[in-house]
Amino acid sequence: MHPFVHAASTPAKAAFIMAQTGESVSYAELDARSNQGAHLLRHLGLRTGDVIAMCMENHARYLEIAWAAQRAGLYLTCISSKLTAPEVDYIVKDCDAKLFITSSSLGPLIHELPSLLSTVRRYAVGSAVEGYESWESACESQPTSPIADEASGADMLYSSGTTGRPKGVKAALTGDPLDAPTTLSKLAQGLYGIGSDTIYLSPAPLYHAAPLRWCMVVQRLGGTVVIMEKFDPEQALALIEKYRVNASQWVPTHFVRMLRLANNIRHRYDLSSLKLAIHAAAPCPIPVKEQMIQWWGPILHEYYAGTEGNGMTAITSAQWLEKKGSVGKAVYGELHICDDKGNEIGPNVDGTVYFGGAKEFFYHNAPEKTEQGKNAQGWTTLGDIGHVDDEGYLFLTDRQAFMIISGGVNIYPQEIENLLVTHPKVMDVAVVGAPDDVMGEQVVAVVQPVNWSDAGDALAEELHEFARKRLSHVKVPRKIEFTQELPRHANGKLYKRLLRDAYWGKSSQIV
Repeated sequence: MHPFVHAASTPAKAAFIMAQTGESVSYAELDARSNQGAHLLRHLGLRTGDVIAMCMENHARYLEIAWAAQRAGLYLTCISSKLTAPEVDYIVKDCDAKLFITSSSLGPLIHELPSLLSTVRRYAVGSAVEGYESWESACESQPTSPIADEASGADMLYSSGTTGRPKGVKAALTGDPLDAPTTLSKLAQGLYGIGSDTIYLSPAPLYHAAPLRWCMVVQRLGGTVVIMEKFDPEQALALIEKYRVNASQWVPTHFVRMLRLANNIRHRYDLSSLKLAIHAAAPCPIPVKEQMIQWWGPILHEYYAGTEGNGMTAITSAQWLEKKGSVGKAVYGELHICDDKGNEIGPNVDGTVYFGGAKEFFYHNAPEKTEQGKNAQGWTTLGDIGHVDDEGYLFLTDRQAFMIISGGVNIYPQEIENLLVTHPKVMDVAVVGAPDDVMGEQVVAVVQPVNWSDAGDALAEELHEFARKRLSHVKVPRKIEFTQELPRHANGKLYKRLLRDAYWGKSSQIV
């Protein structure tokens, strides 16, 4: 199915609601506006397989443009609105975009881009901006009926990467009609029962893979999406009550921030409508998930997957309570754990996590990166380390790129981070390896405290003692430093490379 079936059957139903402004766009409006956008794209000369790029905050026009690109059979590259102008410029040019769309609300960023993107046609939504044409005005004169050659497009999103500049993750266009079921729509229905009765809260930026894809899947299946312009822990709870939200998707930092709310605030709102809370994107510390299940009930569902879409595991709350720390069994693709030579190894031994039998993807303009992620069997990896138990449940250890080698001992930061974030004075934490003349690397914890006034020697010693009681001495951070905010995107991904590079005297960018 696709949302425009629902435009005929339930035209007045809300396809999405913007949380802050309350703007509600019906399926009939989404149908008409995305058709106008698709006609404009064709009028501008874009054909099936071409690329457009979009850099916007969570805006009411976001999904309308995404569906316009989808209907026109285009690749859509969504770019973080937190990037600098040179970083945006790199992605727009690397993805070979023929059109760039942004928002007048982004401020200084958009004024720097016209001189960089001088050869790319540029549009802005919202108020008039010098150097850009108005997207809304350009669409107004276009027909509201479908284009003649409508076919499914796809996203081409840029992975954050652990080293170097990111690359676009690209899959071949299927050429399918819009109403053809997709892998994700099948999983959403089969695993989670998402359908026309779903009221889905999306608290994360739409420029990331999971929020974009899952919001569009909910609309494909006829539900209503409630989009938060920016995450606020109390507002999220208030929205669940206000709209009787029954499905949602989160990252662990959302959980931590909600759990840090005062008890009376946490229990002020009626959350009884919520039946499904999906989480992914980053590791969830066991105590955090335990507290969330205790608070919300056994409605948490976790999955492990990547922007690349090369495979997926999933686990329910009931399964997780039996297998704490697991991210589940494979539900898409075949799961394999391999040694350093790419050979499969048995259960309960850490190795590189591979998937086989899923769709093929490649990194745009980076054939060497595409090949580096494959082994001789053609299985692909995202670079994560883990093991499966005797029943096939996957347990992740960390990313290979972040492993610390200190005195010849392999140390995985994730375990240390998962412990320190449970301390009541810690809001967020990143553990990295820093140079050490004797040991090669030393373990450093960079802590974002709940209250900045707590930062200092006393809290550092308190955290050292907290770690010493619970970790092997080789894993206890040699140094604890404080920051007011870690470089973590709102999708939950931590740009640890920025922190690590600073200790090693390298320059780095969030891209």
